[in-house]
Amino acid sequence: MSDPAVDVVEFLLTAHTYTEAEDLDEDDLPPRYRQVFWSDGSIERPLAVTQDRARTATSVDHPWDAVSDLLFTQRTEFSGEISLTQPEMALEWYLDHVDEDRLAANPTLAYAAEHDDDANVDVSREQAREENQPIQADRVWIDSLLDEYFDEDDDAEMLDLVHILAPEEIETTLDDLVLTEDQQEEVNKIVTAIENRDYLASIGLSEIGKILFVGPPGTGKTTISRGLAHELGLPFVEVKLSMVTSQYLGETAKNVEKTFEVAKRLSPCILFIDEFDSVAKTRKSDEHAALKRAVNTLLKSIDDISLVRDEVLTVAATNHPDQLDAAAWRRFDEVVNFPKPDRQMRADILRIVTQDMQMAEFDPEAIADETEGLTGSDLRMVLREAVLQALTEGRRELTQQDVMNAVQGFEERDNLKNMDMIDGEGAAIAGDGGHDHGHDHDH
Repeated sequence: MSDPAVDVVEFLLTAHTYTEAEDLDEDDLPPRYRQVFWSDGSIERPLAVTQDRARTATSVDHPWDAVSDLLFTQRTEFSGEISLTQPEMALEWYLDHVDEDRLAANPTLAYAAEHDDDANVDVSREQAREENQPIQADRVWIDSLLDEYFDEDDDAEMLDLVHILAPEEIETTLDDLVLTEDQQEEVNKIVTAIENRDYLASIGLSEIGKILFVGPPGTGKTTISRGLAHELGLPFVEVKLSMVTSQYLGETAKNVEKTFEVAKRLSPCILFIDEFDSVAKTRKSDEHAALKRAVNTLLKSIDDISLVRDEVLTVAATNHPDQLDAAAWRRFDEVVNFPKPDRQMRADILRIVTQDMQMAEFDPEAIADETEGLTGSDLRMVLREAVLQALTEGRRELTQQDVMNAVQGFEERDNLKNMDMIDGEGAAIAGDGGHDHGHDHDH
């Protein structure tokens, strides 16, 4: 359990050191500290520590009470500002109370320790910066940049097309996912390419980092992309092409261009283009010429964006690869298959999803035997129903039978969904709503 005094002293020391050392920049501050000092698109010195800021940054309810008995702290009664009277003593006290792993999460204090002759630590500022999430991954930075470059009124339509997540807002990690060998290999190649962008640029290899994910709904195409953004500390920019090519949107080609401009402004980032098969549908249809121009603009924009040059990893996903024409396929240097999980993958998914649940004599292998054809998204839905049913019976512990019952209920519902409904307004609604599961966020 964290010590409130250590938490507050770390915050005070960080604010003091950053204020005094002009060669430190925003990437030297831990993300939780950047958020409280961020204002109007920047962090201005000096950094003043108020009770409210300390409470927000440290989650300590009464910051001054936590450090009031330390000899090197003081509080200004009029302003409520907390500060250090003897920074050198504070640094010595702090280093005596933390390990190197904690120091490695704070480049500013790693810098302070480097410049203290009495400090005996092996963590450098540069090492800590590598471990620290850069400012470009912070929500506050993303929002301020969007405010700077895009007009809320003129660009409102375009901004509605994109869904932007900061890494800190993505809960799923790659460790939470069950990947095939091909998927794991592709993830490793992506990480390697991003880490070696400078080398790839030096040898003229710029046409790289455009990937097409192919597979049924619920197999994890979106989730893996988000997990990558979390793992790499990159903003995640999601575009749904069905919205881009919608007849209800005006100036569609211009909006397409601006979505790519958003990605380039937020770089390095991951640009995820969902429902990519809508490109083919539009190209083959007799719809309005403006929509076809928008699709051609999209394909040209993919040509013009680069992981090496623009620091944008472009990932497109489709549930219907058979609808893509040759022009669409040519845009990608890698294609990754997302099949429905086999028996072993289903068992592994069940283990991961249930790891925080209360389970009685749970046998994921037996459940895997009964769930052939189900996706990761389906399995999560099965477990959700099992949990809810147990709660209605006043229980929090799940049994094997609870899960088996939920599997049977899921299959019955799935059979109803695929029935040819008899005439009637209610039946039509059920039929229309049941077939479109074009999102795979839950794998």
